[in-house]
Amino acid sequence: MISGNDYLAQAPFDIKQLPSLGSFAVIVVGGGAAGVSAASNLARKGHDVLLIERYGFCGGGAVAGMSGTICGLFLSSDSRKNRAEQVVFGFAEQFRKRLSEMGGLTEPQKYGKTWTVTHDPLMWREAADGFLRDSGVSILFHSRVVGVLREDCSVRGVIIDSKSGFARIESRLVIDASGDADVVHRCGWASSKGRDGVMQNPTMIFRIGGVDIDKYKSYWGEDTISPQHVVDALVAAEANGDFHLPRKKIWIFSTSRPNELLVNATRIMGFDGRDLDVTNPLDHSEAELASRLQIREYAGFLKARIPGCEKSFIVDSGVEVGIRQTRSIVGVRRLSNSDVIERKKYSDGVVRCPWPIELHAGDKPRVEWLLDDFYEIPYSTLVPELGENIIVAGRCLSAEHEALASARVTAQCFGYGHAAAVAADLSLANDIPLRAIKGEEVRDLLNKEGALLD
Repeated sequence: MISGNDYLAQAPFDIKQLPSLGSFAVIVVGGGAAGVSAASNLARKGHDVLLIERYGFCGGGAVAGMSGTICGLFLSSDSRKNRAEQVVFGFAEQFRKRLSEMGGLTEPQKYGKTWTVTHDPLMWREAADGFLRDSGVSILFHSRVVGVLREDCSVRGVIIDSKSGFARIESRLVIDASGDADVVHRCGWASSKGRDGVMQNPTMIFRIGGVDIDKYKSYWGEDTISPQHVVDALVAAEANGDFHLPRKKIWIFSTSRPNELLVNATRIMGFDGRDLDVTNPLDHSEAELASRLQIREYAGFLKARIPGCEKSFIVDSGVEVGIRQTRSIVGVRRLSNSDVIERKKYSDGVVRCPWPIELHAGDKPRVEWLLDDFYEIPYSTLVPELGENIIVAGRCLSAEHEALASARVTAQCFGYGHAAAVAADLSLANDIPLRAIKGEEVRDLLNKEGALLD
């Protein structure tokens, strides 16, 4: 066995002599929406599954990054202004329903031409715990994957680092649900980053309490996207030097808690104004430092300028900056910008997506709506061009820059995990490579499990 990580390959020990933490049918790396979905659905099918998560809880960008919403469930439309039409189901619907039953989810809220729902981050963790526990998934929290066990181009497991040091874990298959293609990267296989290396800006989402919601909504309106008079106020506050507000189009959502708002407003850049790449630990650290300064600026603006927020205070922020984009694998197939714009449907499509292209760059996000329709993501976008026994799930799928700005959101990540689980089950049951599996068969099985793709 060799490691795909240069540091470990040069380490002063024999990797074969590392303590073993066992062997599993499947290792799922990352406990975000895609990882929870993949692990839960696979374990339900009777497989021995281990989920590895670097935090002490699941949720990924939805919880640690406090994205706070389940985006991607509903159609965009000009004609259905007062009705949310859900078109994404499967595990996304199972998770949405459980959160709702727990009291941790709002009703649909207007977001421009579409709708979204806001969740309670603690209840998201508890819902994930429940799905994983009920299905019998083994969980390893507070552990990071730092290397890969490989035989030629076949993945045979991973190397982790924890408080106990390095250890190896073997498996027949690995699902890379890290969001950053960490396993694929550590194998040395190709990935891309945004457009010519320029990626979407990170953000730091935060919650404020002490809000007079009725007074706030009478000024702001029902749409969670800032109306023009708020944009004008942001521009004026920046121009007057009252606050540093690099993003002028902001989004604010009611939460499931009384007198509380979820604020998606910041645009995190380097202190010198450069775009950041959070796969670089120096940039990632700078992003965290800059983000905490910036949320104080936006919170101060809301308190000073937005009716209903006069007595507001910051409740909390994300555990880390919200990451929209890092590595995308080079897959057997690539989701193209035209696939999204033209609302392409495919016989091997395994996930629906009605979410707009939501590209965060510049002083305001660019949103391109997919009115009254959706596109489909083919199965082969989850399969790396090189490598056996590995599949990805989540925002690191193979996609062009603008396409990813639509395909990366939470409801679709639930779907990628579900599709990866179905494919892994087929691979294990029939002893065939993941790349040999037909997406049409995955689609058919997803339909039988409630995805309602047809």
